[in-house]
Amino acid sequence: MKIKPSFVHTFLGVVTGLVLFLLTFGVEQYYRYHVSNFRSLDGKEHHYYIYPDVSIDSVLNMVRQDYNISGELDLRWHMRLKVFTETKPGYYVFPAEMGDKLFITKLQTGDQTPIQIKWTNMVRTREELAGIVAAQLMLDSLDMIERLSSDEYMAEYDLTGESSRCLFIPNTYEAYWTISPDELFQRMNEEYRAFWTEERLEKAESLGLTPAEVAIIASIVECETYLQKDMPTIASLYINRLHKGMPLQACPTVIYAVGDFSIKRVLKSHLKVESPYNTYKNKGLPPGPIHCPLPRTLDYVLNAPKTDYLYMCADPSLNGTHIFSSSYGTHTSAARDYRRMMNQKHIK
Repeated sequence: MKIKPSFVHTFLGVVTGLVLFLLTFGVEQYYRYHVSNFRSLDGKEHHYYIYPDVSIDSVLNMVRQDYNISGELDLRWHMRLKVFTETKPGYYVFPAEMGDKLFITKLQTGDQTPIQIKWTNMVRTREELAGIVAAQLMLDSLDMIERLSSDEYMAEYDLTGESSRCLFIPNTYEAYWTISPDELFQRMNEEYRAFWTEERLEKAESLGLTPAEVAIIASIVECETYLQKDMPTIASLYINRLHKGMPLQACPTVIYAVGDFSIKRVLKSHLKVESPYNTYKNKGLPPGPIHCPLPRTLDYVLNAPKTDYLYMCADPSLNGTHIFSSSYGTHTSAARDYRRMMNQKHIK
């Protein structure tokens, strides 16, 4: 039977059209899956905090605020092909333009971007530290406080509940937003051990101090002055007092014991407070730091110069410097001048 040319032409036309359709469809799907189906409305990357149990639709609603999705039906089809039914919590950064594959893979596998977490040396208490750290991560501050306060838990890191803040050396660190409390402590321990090199440990041992004790002295030094040039000498003074068995008599520890950090002048009434942090009543170091000292201050303590200073008093000119003395008589004279200046300026 002879096939009519018109049928052949029609058949070839249909086949060609089908091939072109499939080719166009395939190219479009490849492009939207691998190259671009999301385009940022402002041409910038955007980040999102995805909490546990947040639905895919809720995530898409957030993303639509910042991105134009060229083919939503294509996206839905790709999600079905990838069996993408739930998102993993995390902090995600998406580029200004992306295909469905990147969007789906990140959320499906939890391929999140690390965030930077930090705290300063002005963090004083465990509660304050826990609050600051937890606010930057998907953590409960109560979980942090529980661990920071536990002697049993902190023993794993050769610390106590009182000295636990020593583990958190002020700096900027990278961590995943979803890090667990135990993972965070392990991470901080790695940073802690990295700081405490063999050389630093030997210096601490030569001073008769543990790393935690170095941090306690450093925290007092930082509260005594903001002038870095005075810090090594102040560290030397407290080390001398410690070795001689003298009370440290550090005013910043009394302020910490009282719990009123607005105090500008320590009075006799403050010295009566019952607390292991009152170094006027108790010999030796307090049980923990009075805030989280900076790495450089830890080094100031480790490299403190050898002096015979046992006393110091703020300079009466109130310029932030100190007058150091090795004799009590010289010290009382300087202290008298300082008190006179404080009274004249009505500083209480």
